[in-house]
Amino acid sequence: MPRRPPLRSLALTCSVVLATAACGGAPVAPAATSAVTTTVTTASATPPTTTTPPPSPTPATTTTPPAVPTTTTGPVVPAGRVVVLDPGHNGGNAAHPEEINKPVPAGRGQVKACNTTGTATGAGYPEHAFTWDLAQRVRALLTARGVRVVLTRPDDTGVGPCVDRRAAIGNEAAADAVVSLHADGSTAAGARGFHIAHSSPPLNAAQGAPSLELAGDLRDALVGAGFPTSTYIGTAGLSPRNDLAGLNLATRPSALIECGNMRDPAEAATLSSPDGRQRYAEGIANGILGFLG
Repeated sequence: MPRRPPLRSLALTCSVVLATAACGGAPVAPAATSAVTTTVTTASATPPTTTTPPPSPTPATTTTPPAVPTTTTGPVVPAGRVVVLDPGHNGGNAAHPEEINKPVPAGRGQVKACNTTGTATGAGYPEHAFTWDLAQRVRALLTARGVRVVLTRPDDTGVGPCVDRRAAIGNEAAADAVVSLHADGSTAAGARGFHIAHSSPPLNAAQGAPSLELAGDLRDALVGAGFPTSTYIGTAGLSPRNDLAGLNLATRPSALIECGNMRDPAEAATLSSPDGRQRYAEGIANGILGFLG
């Protein structure tokens, strides 16, 4: 697909919310911690009751943006484009370790934990809340441009889905692009900046040039939005990986964004801010639209 220059972003307003464990970091399997696949109701002096949801949450799909003022400009996107947004982790994961710790296929002969709890800022803003809010903002911008958006989870209160199921949702949707949304939790001194992971070496045609182009378009758009590339992983904002299930199992153009380091105080402030999340959303949407155009 031809590369388009990044689109101009217009300001938006919104607000939101975000818990603990490293998300990305060095190319090693993320450690699973805890999970939730349901809702837990606790009453005083009454044992908590749990309702177990289906193993795979139904993907949320929409062509109508949320009731938030959103504006984008740029080249016309061809009709019928489908994008899958994969907001990392889930709000219920921590309460269901037995669910998120179960092993699932991760590609390249690997097996990994179903999911993890994700990381959090020092002030306690959790990654799962950040990624959920960010997904809503990116979805609004894309649907305003006529893109059909599918989310891998319908809310921020459930458990999972597992990493292999998240990849399957993108494949089954025949997505033109699949973008996983995360924030990192590195404790390395001076670790800051975003990086974008792509499958390497590629296991199929979609993981080759198309995924690398998608990663490059996202990188360029985020740099254009004023975000610095990672100081601690990858090169020039791109990080080839062979250990991430969502990328290993993809048969559609796919990339995973670690938007910044939630353990860095300055970046934590941006990631926790509605205005900061809107800036990330506009950069990501511009990168996706440039790839689709």
